[in-house]
Amino acid sequence: MTAYPPRGTVLAATGAMVIASAFVAAATLSAKALGQGVGGIEMHPLQVSAGRFLFAFIAVATAAMVLRPSFKGTPIRLHAARTCFGWSGVSCMFAASAVMPLSDATAISFLNPIFTMLLAGFMLGERVRALQWLGIVIALSGAMVLIQPGGDTFQPMGLVALIAAVLLGLEVVLIKRLSNNNEPAIRILLINNGIGTVLACAAAIPVWQTPPLAQLWIWAAVGLTMVSGQVIFIWVMKRAPASLMTPVFYSTLVFAALYDWLLFAVVPGLLAIGGASLIVAGLLLPTLWTKADPVPPDANDRSADGGGRQ
Repeated sequence: MTAYPPRGTVLAATGAMVIASAFVAAATLSAKALGQGVGGIEMHPLQVSAGRFLFAFIAVATAAMVLRPSFKGTPIRLHAARTCFGWSGVSCMFAASAVMPLSDATAISFLNPIFTMLLAGFMLGERVRALQWLGIVIALSGAMVLIQPGGDTFQPMGLVALIAAVLLGLEVVLIKRLSNNNEPAIRILLINNGIGTVLACAAAIPVWQTPPLAQLWIWAAVGLTMVSGQVIFIWVMKRAPASLMTPVFYSTLVFAALYDWLLFAVVPGLLAIGGASLIVAGLLLPTLWTKADPVPPDANDRSADGGGRQ
């Protein structure tokens, strides 16, 4: 079983995950603006995704030119599988959102932390504790309050959104596995966004429209804010269990409501405030009260002689 880190590490990882959520919400906001034609054309979601990967890849490739990471021993199959799961999950979300109400599709997709917790137990050997289940139920309740899904959620296309949740859960588990293998963050980001750029740009060819220069800034913002969230997400995955940190990602909904208020003067009602409060309570519950696993008495002796047996 994966050992739990000290409480201070968990709290630091939780704070970092909240910041990552803020970046992801900003990327979603930028994508929404593009879809509504802000600054130019009404951009198709597949073209938005192409920009998300392309500009992220440009930023990471620029950093890689300075850091010059080695690719010796790269688990390319694991990288490719992670990218395919992520891209397929996003594609399923686009397909479901195009047919069913966006709020319903989003509500189903936010089940992915549950799948992450289940898969982390089977694939990573992580212990999923009762307090984590309680926290995710509380956070999921808050998400439902914020999204307010309608009565037609479980229509046939709802199964596609459910598949998206499973695929995105698998992606998180593979990110954690890469992190556990001490895979450098720059290599994770470079390979993921490189493969993603090829897939996303190929898928966007049939719907391509050339955006005006003024709209390129918003398009670039989608990729740059998303890759910023990725950097922090990977940092978190290297320091805390995926099953414990994934529910914190519900705070993305809180930031989305905050951005709506700041940028579009959409004042949150009592339901929105209540939903946000439930999300915060749910994500804080396991991180504040989950204790670190006890350190064996001879741990210091093993570390002194170079780590001892593994």
